Amino acid sequence: MKQKTKNRLIKIGIIMVILVGGVAYAINWAFFDIQRIRGQEYLSESTSPNGTYSVIAYLNNGGATTGFAVLGTLKNNKTGKTKNIYWQYHCEKAHMEWINDETIKINGVELKVKNEIYDYRRE
Repeated sequence: MKQKTKNRLIKIGIIMVILVGGVAYAINWAFFDIQRIRGQEYLSESTSPNGTYSVIAYLNNGGATTGFAVLGTLKNNKTGKTKNIYWQYHCEKAHMEWINDETIKINGVELKVKNEIYDYRRE
């Protein structure tokens, strides 16, 4: 095989990998990333025993053809940073109970708030 043809095939392969990777990332971002979801109707808030974290629960309405969902947003009270940690469909209430300073139970789902996320679509 000529060197020109080989180089061309390598370039086409690299471009294809970049395109497929970009499409996969875009699909994940658009349809599966709960960090894109914004809370709609405030339900309740619960603060950790030491006051470092708060979890704010929101009720989200997807419209006439879908059910309600609960979004749990973690707020670090020291830094002010927030991230979504809980997303449950067919749910209208958020029962929150802190197990310790860094673990919360939301509607029976136990989460370590520093590194765990619950998304019903990934069960």
